[in-house]
Amino acid sequence: MSKVQTLRVGPDEAEQRLDRWFRKQFPHVPQGRIEKMCRKGEIRVDGGRVKSSTRVGPGQEVRIPPLPSEEDMEAQTRMPHVSKADAEMIRGCVIYKDDHIIALNKPAGLAVQGGSKTARHVDGMAAALSFDRHDTPKLVHRLDKDTSGVLVLARTPAMATALTAAFRHHGTRKIYWAMVAGVPYPKIGTIKYGLVKAPGHGKGGEGEKMHCVHPREVANTPGAKRAQTDYATLCFLGQRAAWMALVPITGRTHQLRAHMAEMGHPIVGDGKYGGSGQENMGDGWGSQLGDEISKKLHLHARSLEFEHPVTGKMIRIEADLPDHMQRSWDFLGWSENDVPNDPFDADEQWQS
Repeated sequence: MSKVQTLRVGPDEAEQRLDRWFRKQFPHVPQGRIEKMCRKGEIRVDGGRVKSSTRVGPGQEVRIPPLPSEEDMEAQTRMPHVSKADAEMIRGCVIYKDDHIIALNKPAGLAVQGGSKTARHVDGMAAALSFDRHDTPKLVHRLDKDTSGVLVLARTPAMATALTAAFRHHGTRKIYWAMVAGVPYPKIGTIKYGLVKAPGHGKGGEGEKMHCVHPREVANTPGAKRAQTDYATLCFLGQRAAWMALVPITGRTHQLRAHMAEMGHPIVGDGKYGGSGQENMGDGWGSQLGDEISKKLHLHARSLEFEHPVTGKMIRIEADLPDHMQRSWDFLGWSENDVPNDPFDADEQWQS
């Protein structure tokens, strides 16, 4: 930050607007900053307050308030409105980084993008992930706010295009881990119920959710889309709860949550699809198990596998369980060492 200084408009300079003259002297200071300094009276001409449009000419003296350095301005441009605490937090979520891609283990409860009532989100913190680059990383897919796990951002526009296409055309393999109420039967299978969005009851449609539609009725149901989820039971506790691996073959909104609830096995902690009126096949009703099991949503994007668009190598990124799920796993005696990376892979010798 510089000190207060006074500059005289040179004798060879033509009369011109103050903001234009100012930008010639300090090209790294943006127009908005100049206008703000004028409004606050920090920039003065011959001792008087001025507007950015005020014209100045040879011989006039312009008071220049303390200005940030070019490096400081560049950092502010790259990291707009990201607090130090948020910047440190989001950088601490990085689990993979190369010249083209950054992957996070997104915390449960942190939204991916903003909305009318969401000011704190990954997209708004992405500038803190620029590191040595000028480009702000771009989101290429999403996770629900309460779902934790692998979230990938592209570090260049070209990579954003390539990865977005990979997600759209099913060129990635995502495996989620979840705890559900009860134990599904059969232990491994596929859910093919379609999904249709039902509006909520609030003024702005708050509370909207996806309703399942029998596969035979999808074509005759307005707005319904086909959806498919592969599932495998990894571990279970009697008939009370099960650790599931879920693979969304399609990528519909709330697909995994709606599909598991439709089976009668809502994901633990899912108030939207596992409320007190939702039957489950293990404990009777709802998605809460009590005891030491957290009431937070037990759904985690465990791994993501895809072909790197630049190197051509297969990349597999894994994210550790969030604290609330790890405590539940510890309470039930479940360990990731006891299950395969991909229970759907025929090469992995495993049975639930």
